[in-house]
Amino acid sequence: MIDEDGYFGESVAAGYDESSADMFAAARLDPAVDLLAELAGSGRALELGIGTGRVALPLARRGVEVHGIDMSRAMVERMRAKPGGQAIGVTIGDFATARVEGSFSLAYLVFNTIMNLTSQDAQVDCFRNVAEHMEPGGRFVVEVGVPDLRRLPPGQNAVPFHVGDGRLGFDLYDVATQSMSSHHVRVDGEGHGSYLAVPFRYVWPSELDLMARLAGMRLCERWDGWTREPFTSESRQHVSVWEKTAG
Repeated sequence: MIDEDGYFGESVAAGYDESSADMFAAARLDPAVDLLAELAGSGRALELGIGTGRVALPLARRGVEVHGIDMSRAMVERMRAKPGGQAIGVTIGDFATARVEGSFSLAYLVFNTIMNLTSQDAQVDCFRNVAEHMEPGGRFVVEVGVPDLRRLPPGQNAVPFHVGDGRLGFDLYDVATQSMSSHHVRVDGEGHGSYLAVPFRYVWPSELDLMARLAGMRLCERWDGWTREPFTSESRQHVSVWEKTAG
């Protein structure tokens, strides 16, 4: 069940940083912050789904003014408790529609967060919302996985992503609707179990390009990752950059 914080309420926020510890490692995080700081330049940055501040806090330490949007008060409270967290402005709301004062030279969505919008309409609204916040020439960056349908044999709709250590994780796909859900089963050392299911909508790179075009943006770059490796047919994720056109 969900509450006013959506699927990232207190029960998830309490252990979020620990469960995503590898994403906080310098080798994973520093290239993302380097690229975002470069694209922001001397302007402001808007993070959609700011969460516990994994990216926003080091980006702010680079001298970039960051404002965030997030539905989860519980996640934002975790950021507030960290050094520098109180200095970052946050708007509580749905990042597909929530409005923030002022304009930005950069907006970004990381770690598959675009898929938390579970309909195509909501994802289109997100691109339009970003475009309305950006200055002409501003950049919108999205980090998201490439739909992993090649791992689905005919007749199968489940793909495991973690098995072992008291934890089982698997994704369920509905290819007719581009819906998917991630399922997390955990059993602690005393045999107590927990279960969490989170819905997503997977989205193709070309589909994102069309959403950007509808919002008055054009694709500038698409890489395999933050260190700007070429995006190929074997890439399992991408970092894409769109620019808001003038006029």
